[in-house]
Amino acid sequence: MAIIDIKSLNEPGIEVFSTLTEAQLRMELEPEKGLFIAESPKVIRVALDAGWEPTALLCERKHIEGDARDIVERVGDIPIYTGTRELLAQLTGYTLTRGVLCAMRRKPLPALADVLKDARRVVVIEAVTDTTNIGAIFRSAAALGIDAVLLTRDTCDPLNRRAVRVSMGSVFLVPWTWLDVPIQTLNDYGFRTAAMALSDNSISLDDPLLTQEERLAIIMGTEGDGLPYQTIEEADYVVRIPMAHGVDSLNVAAAAAVAFWQLRK
Repeated sequence: MAIIDIKSLNEPGIEVFSTLTEAQLRMELEPEKGLFIAESPKVIRVALDAGWEPTALLCERKHIEGDARDIVERVGDIPIYTGTRELLAQLTGYTLTRGVLCAMRRKPLPALADVLKDARRVVVIEAVTDTTNIGAIFRSAAALGIDAVLLTRDTCDPLNRRAVRVSMGSVFLVPWTWLDVPIQTLNDYGFRTAAMALSDNSISLDDPLLTQEERLAIIMGTEGDGLPYQTIEEADYVVRIPMAHGVDSLNVAAAAAVAFWQLRK
């Protein structure tokens, strides 16, 4: 292993942890060269267990023989940059969670047909841009039996550093891909679609019709504006979560968790 003690914020090779933006990490023009950042030992372990390839590690000195010792032993012959907590916070612009970051190589995303092949319950995330919500939805999807996650292109990247951390690594556990066709194309794969929205023609989440569906795609939209009118109009079902005390809706991540539990197969 190559342990490199950082003495300067200009140390060659640390750009991936400091100056590169999320868009630059993604390498949208050459996705096969793209990277992402996994933060905290627990999340990094989940990624390694799921077969994601590490390219560099940034670690507080005390964690090399401490919390991250097993990670250091697993990552192979990659650069391991280290320094004081204060220097690393100055480098990254934030205090590291548990003092460890790992740059990892992105994988080619699976084709839609492959993601849906054996799925019975999937979620479609449309235009949700808050990284915390994306991470929380993935965590609920993994915990509550959702088979796959599909995202429209105007949705936040699930491999955004914060989304990965909030998901506690669940983005590595649930198959996902971008949805580059109209949502109703899912009908061609045997799915009925259920748009989570407030509407005059909506049915309650506990309607037996929903749980009887063999294959169901649950569509979640952004907070505030909710799902686009066209998405709601074209859905096979429009579904509402019954509310009390005059509350009209839940945070999208909370609503997703409720829907996943109720509609599980």
